Amino acid sequence: MATIVVTSEEDPALSIVRFTSELAWADAGPEVAEPQVARLCMEAQEFIAMGRWFDLASLLVTSADLIFSRVSEKDLECIFTIICSLVTKSESMDEALEMAKLISTKVSQQSYDKPALRLKILFNLYNLLENPYSKFYVYMKALNLAVNCKVTEHIIPSFRKMDSFLKEWNIGNLDQRELFLIISNILKEHKSSAKDSFYFLTKYLVTFSGEDAYMMSEAKGKAVRAIVEFVKAPDMFQSDLLDMLAVGQLEKDDKYALVYQLLKIFLTQRLDAYLDFHAANSTLLKSYGLVHEDCITKMRLMTLADLGTDYGEIPYALIKDTLRVNDDEVELWVVKAINTKLLDCKMDQINQVVIVNLCMECVFGLHQWLALRSKLATWRGSIANVLNTIQANKVTEEGAQAAQGIVIR
Repeated sequence: MATIVVTSEEDPALSIVRFTSELAWADAGPEVAEPQVARLCMEAQEFIAMGRWFDLASLLVTSADLIFSRVSEKDLECIFTIICSLVTKSESMDEALEMAKLISTKVSQQSYDKPALRLKILFNLYNLLENPYSKFYVYMKALNLAVNCKVTEHIIPSFRKMDSFLKEWNIGNLDQRELFLIISNILKEHKSSAKDSFYFLTKYLVTFSGEDAYMMSEAKGKAVRAIVEFVKAPDMFQSDLLDMLAVGQLEKDDKYALVYQLLKIFLTQRLDAYLDFHAANSTLLKSYGLVHEDCITKMRLMTLADLGTDYGEIPYALIKDTLRVNDDEVELWVVKAINTKLLDCKMDQINQVVIVNLCMECVFGLHQWLALRSKLATWRGSIANVLNTIQANKVTEEGAQAAQGIVIR
């Protein structure tokens, strides 16, 4: 198999043109091939001499695209390393962006052939770029390539850096919306990443704020999906879904109003409300793949957390009646709530009460902020009283010591 040899006498880009054009025209015979190779090399030399980097990149990627399946992966990586490096030669950010678009589009074509290598090339290109939007554009190309070729395992690790990426890219709402939905869909396919998928789905929904009715309606299906995923998740008990406009629009929607009502029950009401809802809408729940027994389990835990917000001490009898369980099951449900970090509490078996130290708020809206402000004001007052007491005692002690000193003299 042919191998690239870059010598010190020849520009690397020119070596690539020579190498790829010779391969591309090899089957035509020397009489046809040699003039074509010479012509392409002459064009490349002119582009290099005149600093026409976009034209050079266009020539290089066209040649490379023709022989992509005919050379080793090592040679392909070498070829595209040189091609991608052209973006660093341009003094114009706009030209660098256009070159990035050209290269990444070519690399993404026929992505079923060597997809992992194509991803690697795109990430190499990404790392060479300085313009934030150019980086975002190439990242999106890589993301879509990974999805189309089912090699998302290569790109999932990058999601951990998404917050820093977003700060660097500084992209608008529409770009964020597209990005978050693709990431959420990728993670949804990896069942171990359900929480992360839900996280990016909610970030997608947050991008809808104040658009016209048509744009908002685009989010309805995804808002329903978010509600269903939250209700299904056995380890998610807190959510801001009710505060999102994309979700709020479902409240009066003819098709999805009941789904919104279900979310509201889970986040703001208790088990009895869910049981009433299920009695009237069991078919609806089944249509979304919701299992009644699992919903009861989750609602009991969230109901117990809600009791904790209302009472410093929860009587066993109240837990039994509210959760609709037997006497011997009360402590089991309290332990479950502790294990899921919904409650920080102690069980007083003698007095048959649960002493609550801290409990999770399933929603954190205006009411919760006001309650927190009240608590902080109380703590501040208590600390001020303690400091005043310490200061008063200090003054008294210093006065006593001074008096004692006078007596001794």
